[in-house]
Amino acid sequence: MTLFNDDTIQTLKGIVFVALFSVAALEISELKALSTFAISPLIIGILIGLFYAMTVRSRFSNSWQLGILFSSKRLLRLGIVLYGFRLTFQEIADVGALGIISSLLIVTTTMIVGYFVGTKALKMDRDTALLVAAGSAVCGAAAVLAAETVLKSKNYKSAIAVGTVVIFGTISMFLYPSLHAMGLLPLDIKFYGIYIGSTVHEVAQVVAAGCAVAGAAQTAVVVKMTRVMLLTPFLLIMGIMVNRQKETPKITSLIPWFAVGFMGVVGLNSLALLPETYVTSINTFDTFILTMAMTALGMNTQVDKFKTAGLKPLILASILFVWLAIVAYIVVTF
Repeated sequence: MTLFNDDTIQTLKGIVFVALFSVAALEISELKALSTFAISPLIIGILIGLFYAMTVRSRFSNSWQLGILFSSKRLLRLGIVLYGFRLTFQEIADVGALGIISSLLIVTTTMIVGYFVGTKALKMDRDTALLVAAGSAVCGAAAVLAAETVLKSKNYKSAIAVGTVVIFGTISMFLYPSLHAMGLLPLDIKFYGIYIGSTVHEVAQVVAAGCAVAGAAQTAVVVKMTRVMLLTPFLLIMGIMVNRQKETPKITSLIPWFAVGFMGVVGLNSLALLPETYVTSINTFDTFILTMAMTALGMNTQVDKFKTAGLKPLILASILFVWLAIVAYIVVTF
């Protein structure tokens, strides 16, 4: 009698396989040559996964696929739940009404514009439009992953959406500090921080753009994390919309419970029951889990499907980039 059956053993092998690639992604993200661009290990992970899919995937055992799927689905949900340790309710309160209103308007309007422009004007499929919108509106790659779990969409669609996050997040990270330095973005330190937190895609990119103006980084990060907080209601609404067409939808299918878990962890973190060193360690572990999920997503991607999507996702992302810039400026200067 064996302790583990064959499927379990192959799943574990696949998980270890993904983990090795993810360690490489973490190491690459720490290179000094990339530090200027504030590229998160999640982005590096999906790029490595895509490279694997395009080159050597056929040479490796298909039996490891169980572990790769486990990493892209189950570990992803755990990673989103633990993401709550990066935020507290006190931090949200400290940013003030303007920061909260700005985040709420940005997330809501960007999702609506992204959906209707994508599906109606550009004739994109629903899932790709929502994934691109989620990456722009909420928290970049992590939001794309979370939305992909609710939508149950194809991996290549998530990879496309993450690609738009990389492109326009990087542009915004360099553009807004430059405009501020030239006097073309005439905002004081607090309002500049709110603007950056409301518009830039990835948390790491927000930190980089915020640090470019002395004293703005903290406000920028807190506003950004307020957008992250809206991930839960956003996923709940998306879950209801996606499942409402079923004849007898169950409550368990309507609610993405990992999103509820995320809010629960935020509440736990707000109580400050765990020492700061523990929370730091959990966040490091969470980054690794999310990197594994992104790497696995890249490994599972059918790269040939990218041609089918064409330029429409890029066009939608550029429209949302302009939308974010204009709406956020109106909010902070109103």
